Amino acid sequence: MEGIRTTVRTPSRFFEWLDERTRFGTLVQYLSTKTVPRHKHSLWYYFGGLTLFFFIVQIVTGVLLALYYKPIPELAHESVRRIVNEIPHGWLIRSIHNWGANLMVASLLIHMFSVFFLKAYRRPREVMWLTGVLLMLIVFGFCFTGYLLPWDTTAYFATLIGTEVPRTLPIIGDWGVSLLKGEEQVGSETLSRMYVIHIIILPLTALFFIAFHILLNQIHGSSSPVGVDDVKPAIPFFPNFVLRDFVCWSLGAAALLTIASLSPAGLGEIADPYASAPVGIKPEWYFLPLYQTLRMAPATIFGINGELIVNLLVVALSTIWFLIPFLDRNASKGVRSRWFIVAGIAMIGYLIVTIILAYTT
Repeated sequence: MEGIRTTVRTPSRFFEWLDERTRFGTLVQYLSTKTVPRHKHSLWYYFGGLTLFFFIVQIVTGVLLALYYKPIPELAHESVRRIVNEIPHGWLIRSIHNWGANLMVASLLIHMFSVFFLKAYRRPREVMWLTGVLLMLIVFGFCFTGYLLPWDTTAYFATLIGTEVPRTLPIIGDWGVSLLKGEEQVGSETLSRMYVIHIIILPLTALFFIAFHILLNQIHGSSSPVGVDDVKPAIPFFPNFVLRDFVCWSLGAAALLTIASLSPAGLGEIADPYASAPVGIKPEWYFLPLYQTLRMAPATIFGINGELIVNLLVVALSTIWFLIPFLDRNASKGVRSRWFIVAGIAMIGYLIVTIILAYTT
């Protein structure tokens, strides 16, 4: 009609409106100028983003499960059974959450060791390494605290054994066990604490360190490996690397959906605190190295409790791993130390061997 003017907001005008209020264009421009090195080891760069993807999956599926889960011993097992059998697609969501945890740990370990061997922790990226190690410990905390929540027989007795492991540590041992369990035996107080730690404390802590880790990555960029000569022209982070990362996420999602559909997470019988522990009960694969080491350790070593020695070794090795950027000073000079390479290979070998022994003995 004459005299009436209609205004159509085009995409460009919309983005102009958005940029004026959020400065979104500044971020896009920065990401477009940021580059990622290309070389024969570039594949390992994608496992950091893949780990983030699996973490996001855990958050989303965890929220969906929390809508129906009841953290009370009398209701916990039944609520999980209801999720699996009665809630539409509940079995798939739980299975994705279960297998997502396994794939997240696997991806995280690959990412951690690739950073170690590529010397990506060298100056000025030391703090990135520190936050990465902290995130690894947080992920293990997620796995441990979430294991009890189904309140089935395996989860109950595995948690009962697992919460007693650090008791031999001096000073903090008894305090740590008491903090986790809240009572003498694993019971309602333990389940409540594990649930709160699992869905509130650890997620908030993880989100903080993830944001800080990503910020540091944007500031310092990806590191080129020490001693690699075939470095090719770098590619823009946005959109080139982001699109490749998205392809990696898609492959991870496809693998996760396939495994979760073909091998749904099981649910055992409801836990009976008065029953005997099942024969051959074992933790998840990522805790098997510690489990098998404790099994192989003698009762006493030079008159000292064997379990105490194993726990002290774990604390010592964790501290050394945390301080790697400050111990490997040659990395900042562009020199690869054979001792650190041998130590890393030996550590991977030990983890694999103990996992195999735990499954076969």
